[in-house]
Amino acid sequence: MSRKEVPRAGLLKAALAGRITNLQGATALGLTPRQFQRLKGRFRAEGAGGLVHRSRGRPSPRRLSADLRERIGGLLETTYAQFNDCHFTDKLQELDEPLHISRTTVRRIRQTLGLPPKRRRRRAQGRQRRMPEAAMGAMIQVDASPFAWLETRGPTTLTLVGAIDDATGAICALTFRPTEDLHGYAEIFRQVFTTHGLPLSVYGDRINILVRNDQHWSLEEELHGTQDPTHLGRVLRDLGIGYIAAHSPQAKGRVERLWQTLQDRLVSELRLRGVTTVDAANAFLPEFITTFNRRFARRPTDPRAVWRRPPADLDLLLSCRYQRTVGHDHTVRLGDRRIQIPCPRRSYAGCRVEVRELLSGELVVLYHDALLATQRWPGPFTLKPRSAPTVDRQRRRGRASAELRQALTELGRLQGSRSTASRSPRPATPPTPSLDSAQRRAPDGPAPTHPWRRAFSRRRLAFEAAQKG
Repeated sequence: MSRKEVPRAGLLKAALAGRITNLQGATALGLTPRQFQRLKGRFRAEGAGGLVHRSRGRPSPRRLSADLRERIGGLLETTYAQFNDCHFTDKLQELDEPLHISRTTVRRIRQTLGLPPKRRRRRAQGRQRRMPEAAMGAMIQVDASPFAWLETRGPTTLTLVGAIDDATGAICALTFRPTEDLHGYAEIFRQVFTTHGLPLSVYGDRINILVRNDQHWSLEEELHGTQDPTHLGRVLRDLGIGYIAAHSPQAKGRVERLWQTLQDRLVSELRLRGVTTVDAANAFLPEFITTFNRRFARRPTDPRAVWRRPPADLDLLLSCRYQRTVGHDHTVRLGDRRIQIPCPRRSYAGCRVEVRELLSGELVVLYHDALLATQRWPGPFTLKPRSAPTVDRQRRRGRASAELRQALTELGRLQGSRSTASRSPRPATPPTPSLDSAQRRAPDGPAPTHPWRRAFSRRRLAFEAAQKG
């Protein structure tokens, strides 16, 4: 008997004994008086066994046929093997003859076949919820996930870089990269900016591609009170997009849960289509994004989106920027690449110019925001930071510190050799009586010939070192 049927026996006994009326018993059980009278008759004739529901143990008239269950089980073991229950339910609705069955039915069929679940259910953990943004474009979350996306059919490990809208949970952009690099994030930003627009803020982790996490501060940075941003950080700053650095993966839980879903659904979809290369996987991503957003995206609280229109020179902004000096032959060098600057009227030799390396590999030379020269890159290109924004100042400061330490070391050696050569044995002197703290004389400053009294000069140190040598 069920929990609903257990209390009925006591009330029926009281009604048969005349202690309560049929109306009182029916009110207590939430039944009509006529149904209570039927239960009294069954209880009088069959006892407690007559209170069990008559449909218990009988097959449901709405059950699936044996042929249909066998067909679903065959698909679950062959074509859609290793699909989770929810994903397999969605795929059954996309067949030529759609099968509209529930996830619970799929789960029962899988358990009947003895197939294990794709992922074990974990106990829910308590956390403090961060309310999502109200409007689309108010915030996007970016992250990367290294995983065996192509399993054994292609590269063992690929990195999927993506962006998700915080208000709707819709995927804004995805791309496959060999590693989590600057080119991948720049490509994601390009897709988001050109497809949707400029968001108000970006939420990501503290990777050094997006935010400075070193302890070096230059003199200019100390005067300004803030560190210079990274290459992508400078792009976001110029576009008026704020960056929020999360201190834990749980802080940006929406994009982290997206990776859990994609590591299940996207891997199965790529396996179903037999994708074996990175180019084919990237070509399939737009179709997958459309299907995913139609299935999982939710409506925002505020229907008015706050995306902003990107500037016309977006390709010029999505770049790595370097300061270089124009040579006497009117060329600018960046790594192993040289770009010739035409000089029809004036000479730019010795001028400091800004060289930008674009996402397409094109080099652009700017002088006070005026375009001087461009150079295209033939073939595929990967944007990599050649140096940090402040690496030149770090090298100059490190070189000066090394020279100062070397000069001080030479000075110490020179003073030590002079004091050793002029040292002579001292006559024995009788011990002086000890003085208390009141009679003890305060120590004087260093002698006039002490090195501390002499001004520091690199030229004098080099001259003394040459004499010593």
